[in-house]
Amino acid sequence: MCYEIVERAKKHKDQVAVHSEGEAWKYGLIVNRAQHFATLLLGQKEDLLEARVAFMVNPGVDYVSVQWAIWIAGGIAVPLCLTYPPRSLDYVIQDTEADLIVASDEYLPLLEPLRQGKRPFRLFSISEMMQSRMFPEKSLPVLDLSRKAMILYTSGTTNLPKGVVTTHANIKAQIEMLQKAWKWERKDRTLCVLPLHHVHGIINVVCCSLWAGAICMFLPRFEPEEVIDLLEIPSLSVFMAVPTIYYKLITYIEGLSDRRAVEIKGNLLKKRLMVSGSAALPVSVMEKWYNISGHWLLERYGMTEIGMAISNPYRGKRKPGFVGFPLPTVDIRLVAENGKETADEPGEIQVKGPAVFQEYWGKKEATEESFTEDGWFKTGDTAVLLDGYYKILGRTSIDILKSGGYKISAIEIEEVLRQHEGVDDCSVVGVPNEEWGEIVGAAIILKNSIDMVAFQKWLAERLPKYKIPRSFRFLRELPRNAMGKVTKKDLLPLFS
Repeated sequence: MCYEIVERAKKHKDQVAVHSEGEAWKYGLIVNRAQHFATLLLGQKEDLLEARVAFMVNPGVDYVSVQWAIWIAGGIAVPLCLTYPPRSLDYVIQDTEADLIVASDEYLPLLEPLRQGKRPFRLFSISEMMQSRMFPEKSLPVLDLSRKAMILYTSGTTNLPKGVVTTHANIKAQIEMLQKAWKWERKDRTLCVLPLHHVHGIINVVCCSLWAGAICMFLPRFEPEEVIDLLEIPSLSVFMAVPTIYYKLITYIEGLSDRRAVEIKGNLLKKRLMVSGSAALPVSVMEKWYNISGHWLLERYGMTEIGMAISNPYRGKRKPGFVGFPLPTVDIRLVAENGKETADEPGEIQVKGPAVFQEYWGKKEATEESFTEDGWFKTGDTAVLLDGYYKILGRTSIDILKSGGYKISAIEIEEVLRQHEGVDDCSVVGVPNEEWGEIVGAAIILKNSIDMVAFQKWLAERLPKYKIPRSFRFLRELPRNAMGKVTKKDLLPLFS
């Protein structure tokens, strides 16, 4: 059996699967392209036998065709970030020991010099693969679901990125739990505006829609006006994005006439599902989006190593600031600092289930350290369980500050700061301090100038003294990665 998503696609061969660059592509044609590409990748081989195949391909039909080709040829897919500089690309290529790389033609000049590096590789261009008839069509390998399928790299917000290895079985589990929880159907149509080197875009949007036999529309670059126009298409039913994108859409809509805003809201109300993830969703953004669209965004919790793990309900109350309940097949526990499971106080989220990754590529020690002796994955994120809903307090290493014996959630303070009329956005970090261990530092983007004495008084009315920031930096923008998540390690030097 070839990889299951391709087998499922064959059942919908005459239906449209992808809208890309103004064209509609049917499932059957994409399967044919993928099989042709797979034949070229195999060459004289019968099976790639988990060889790593990196690909730097634009979102759309080419991306899907190449990803499927790697899988059905027996390779491990390694998506490369389209905005990476050469040094970062070389890191991933060398770390995975990729022998084959597939690229859209525009990225060839960037990749070509890297072929002269420590590990030479064979470089395929999409245009050459489309024109090539070098090898006759051949039978493709039979794959077991235990085979390794993909390596995605962690965002590297706190250290060097690690390659997260998932099997075909892991990916299937990640997709199937979301199919069940979020009610994906063949009649759905979704819009992909997310980078396709992260689990959010790859699994939650592209794989879930195509697994269901639905349509995935690709927008190569984010433009608020174009996104809103596409969201108003009546048949577009599902939209997923990161908080930064929702913030930009809100800003765009707020700049329109009242009449146009009402028209947009009427069209957005018809959508089946809108989801936010990859970074904490500020309550203020959730409330503004509700006022604009009539939708309470479904916030969920996941990470590269586990796919999605916790989600607010598809039907039922979605609590602002909370991520909901464990998804189907996922086991969750909170573990306090003393190593004991807890339900009454904050603890580290630990996860078990078929969606959890296999290993960090080439890092046996890091893999072993990330799991408990009884097989639970240690996420490094801290949460608390309140009234049955999980609330993420932050990344244990960067969002949980320790000051004068207190444990402080950076996310909680950020939520308060964003409520001030003069604050446009912010990020809170723990600044090393000899006396207190850490003090609260706040990097702030202002909407307009503020009186610091009045601002401090305003904070004192909303936060206990030990949570009030003691060091401020006012910036024009916050450093972010490709998914819109603030890279706090880049903020810390500003406070030294």
